[in-house]
Amino acid sequence: MGPAIVTAALVGTAFTGGVAVAQTPSAPAAAAAAHNCGNGFSNVPALESVKIRSTAKVNGTALGVWHKGKRGDICDNGKGWTGDPYTLCKKPSNKWYYGVFNGIKGYVPVTCMGLS
Repeated sequence: MGPAIVTAALVGTAFTGGVAVAQTPSAPAAAAAAHNCGNGFSNVPALESVKIRSTAKVNGTALGVWHKGKRGDICDNGKGWTGDPYTLCKKPSNKWYYGVFNGIKGYVPVTCMGLS
C-alpha cells in the first residue's frame, strides 16, 4: 500500500476508535420490515373508525383513519401484537393488529376489527 492509503486508513480508524461503525436502520424502518403483509387476512372491516398508529400505543403517531365498515388487510397472519392497554369499541384489551388500509400501514386495536 502506498503512504497515502495507509494514512487515510489510520485517520478513518482514529475517528471511530479503531472499531468499524455500521449505521443501524431507524426503528420505524426496522419495524416495518418485520411485518409480513403478504401473509394475513384480506377484506377485514373496521367495526368503528379507528386511528392507524405508528406503534402499538394509544399515543403512537396517528398515520390515518381506518373508517367504520371499510375493508383493509391484517398482516402477520392475524397475529395480535401486545402494546398499550385500551378500552375501545366497548372492550378492554392490549392487543393490536398490524394492517393496511388505503395504503397506510400501522397498528389498529384488535377489538375494533371484524377479525377478532
